[in-house]
Amino acid sequence: MGWGVSAWNTFVVPHAPGQVDDTPALLAALPKFSTNATILFREGVTYNIFTPVKFPALNNVEVRIEGNLTYPKDIATVQAIVGSSSFPGAWFSFTGGNNVTLRGSLDPRWGWVDGHGQAWWDANQQPVAWNFATSGSSNLHAFNNKIVAVSDTNSFPFNTDGFSAGGKNMLFENNHVQNGTTVSPDSYCEGGHGLSIGSLGKGGQVSDVQDVLMENVVMNNTLYGARFKSWTGGNGLARNITWRNIRFLDVPFPIYVTQNYWDQGVGPRPNTTSTNNTHIQDFLFEDFTGVIRDEPYVEGSCVTDPCIYPQEVVVLDLYPGTATNVLAKNIVGRTQTGAPAAAMCDPTTVTNDVGFKCWDGLFIPTRAGI
Repeated sequence: MGWGVSAWNTFVVPHAPGQVDDTPALLAALPKFSTNATILFREGVTYNIFTPVKFPALNNVEVRIEGNLTYPKDIATVQAIVGSSSFPGAWFSFTGGNNVTLRGSLDPRWGWVDGHGQAWWDANQQPVAWNFATSGSSNLHAFNNKIVAVSDTNSFPFNTDGFSAGGKNMLFENNHVQNGTTVSPDSYCEGGHGLSIGSLGKGGQVSDVQDVLMENVVMNNTLYGARFKSWTGGNGLARNITWRNIRFLDVPFPIYVTQNYWDQGVGPRPNTTSTNNTHIQDFLFEDFTGVIRDEPYVEGSCVTDPCIYPQEVVVLDLYPGTATNVLAKNIVGRTQTGAPAAAMCDPTTVTNDVGFKCWDGLFIPTRAGI
């Protein structure tokens, strides 16, 4: 009885000269290179990715971005594509697959994806074509990626999510992220909205997020450090989620958990009589050290007037009867102003020692938190 060995193939993505969209040629070839293959955007080439790329289910595939990739520069063109019924949800989407590696370049001149966000921010618009999203994938590895989504003007960089991750057994590591929204673990992160889970349960949707570890991250000048958010009235479960070994510098909200999330841009928190919420269980925040930003500053996503400058190192905004075993351990934070670090927590919403005195007052570690 013989054993077959599948050959490994390398597909170099072709590039057409001029302002020609390179996506169609890539999509035409992908079915032939969806298994045991390397898909290579070669160094020295700037590819025109003028329409979205939806990868088929990939098995044992490495995607190497060693060249540069560029979106359309025209805002109206991108809006029309994203608004069409065929838009897959992100400019690059991975739907299903196994053992997939997304490899960036170590050369600072190459490996960039240029979404031309500055034009959007200057026009006071939020970019709508997110870069990467995974859905239904397993054993996915993304590393050595650098995401820079910072504004060169006073315009705030909205909608700069680095990775939108969905699936199982996914590893994001050694990524350098400077942005205005969400970041990834094992990384240096600057100017974003933190190591975030959610928002979950919008409109009563059922959510299931389990077994997540985010560790060894430096958070510099981000709005949040570790963050979880779910909508009132949602369903499902978020369980076994750990944020560990986080160093934060000038972060207003180092640890922020809310089960009462709403869209602040459309008005105040709505009244609700719903008894549902996305349940959370076994949340651990461990080994956080740094500086809480409590001096006045301008943060582009602030919707209050004036903006609120907190002194809480931990905020647990929980929904009664839906949170189990939430723990903050070895948390050390000082404020910029020298004011004592505080905590915000309603003791009627917790069922265990959360690692500090659960009240709206000074941050006082308890036995479980030491």
